[in-house]
Amino acid sequence: MADASAGGDKPEVSRRGFLGWAVGLGTVFIAAVLGAPKVGSMFGTTPASAQQATFVKVADMASLVTAQVTGLTFVQESVDGYVHELLPHSVWAIKHSETEATVYSPICPHLGCQVLWNRESQKFDCPCHASIFARDGKVLAGPAPRPLDRLPSKVANGELLVEWVYYKLAIPEQVPV
Repeated sequence: MADASAGGDKPEVSRRGFLGWAVGLGTVFIAAVLGAPKVGSMFGTTPASAQQATFVKVADMASLVTAQVTGLTFVQESVDGYVHELLPHSVWAIKHSETEATVYSPICPHLGCQVLWNRESQKFDCPCHASIFARDGKVLAGPAPRPLDRLPSKVANGELLVEWVYYKLAIPEQVPV
């Protein structure tokens, strides 16, 4: 009988040993694939300050009536880690000229209710807590701590583009969340 250590022959791997190694490697692979998102979530999401500003087309400027408050809706893609969502948003826009418009968030800066445009009184009303805002967004009445939040907007190639921003509620300053 030949000695395996003396002759340089490698010992044979048993079927049981091979299956043990294969199951072990498979387990490690599956744990790595399933665990990667969990490890990524422990480090948190990308801070808002590091995310790229994205302007979304909301309307053609030609379709808006000058000096009239217009409610507009649009859908924006949101990416947070592995979550991709299409989020609908509403805004209030006032066209001043073919190259200039003001866009307000419809979220009341008091507690986050949806602000509505009242055509009869020509004012923005918060139906929940009776805040009233002038056409230029200034607080006229109620508990709102600041004017309506203006959203970043621009006009390019005849299109009104808006960047959706959430602002902290119930504070006097306009601070992004």
